[in-house]
Amino acid sequence: MKTKILRKAFPTNDLIIRSALKKDLKIRYSKEGEKFKIIEELGIRHGSTRIDIAVVNGIMHGYEIKSDLDTLKRLPEQMKEFNAVFDQLTLIVGKQHLYQAMQNVPEWWGIKIAKINSSNRVIFQTIREAEENRKQESVSIARLLWRGEALRILEEHDRAEGLRSKPREFIYTRMADQLDKETLKGEVRNVLLNSRGDWRSVLQPA
Repeated sequence: MKTKILRKAFPTNDLIIRSALKKDLKIRYSKEGEKFKIIEELGIRHGSTRIDIAVVNGIMHGYEIKSDLDTLKRLPEQMKEFNAVFDQLTLIVGKQHLYQAMQNVPEWWGIKIAKINSSNRVIFQTIREAEENRKQESVSIARLLWRGEALRILEEHDRAEGLRSKPREFIYTRMADQLDKETLKGEVRNVLLNSRGDWRSVLQPA
């Protein structure tokens, strides 16, 4: 009589998903031939919320990880902050969170399941691709910048009058008021991609 050997299913955790995801993203974006940067723990609203991984190239794409060992308790509040900033968003979940994720995240968010295969490697299954975010807010995007970066951009656009001694929120509000959204997003991407060196990132040249 043959005995069927069942392989034990191990739960995913943040560390193994994050490591596998960075490798997967490097391969994917390298194939596109554009310069890009992978940033871990990018702070939103001056660091009050952080997204696990952000990829900056022609757009800003945020990736949030919820492993089998995590909960989705904080996700609704995180979503509000992420929606205000990123061009596209993808949620990476352990398989036990899939149903709840499908019920709670917007339809334009991408969803991927992270699973451990028979070789004990993390693989990703795409449930749906991320689509364009239409809920971005200019002032939230501006807050991705440090005060000096934001002030320099306004000076380059001749919009910095009266701001040099003001608190940073005045500067971000001026950016949101004076620069159209696409110009603002382009300036922020340029700073994140080219002006911060290896700050919390893995930079990949074209």
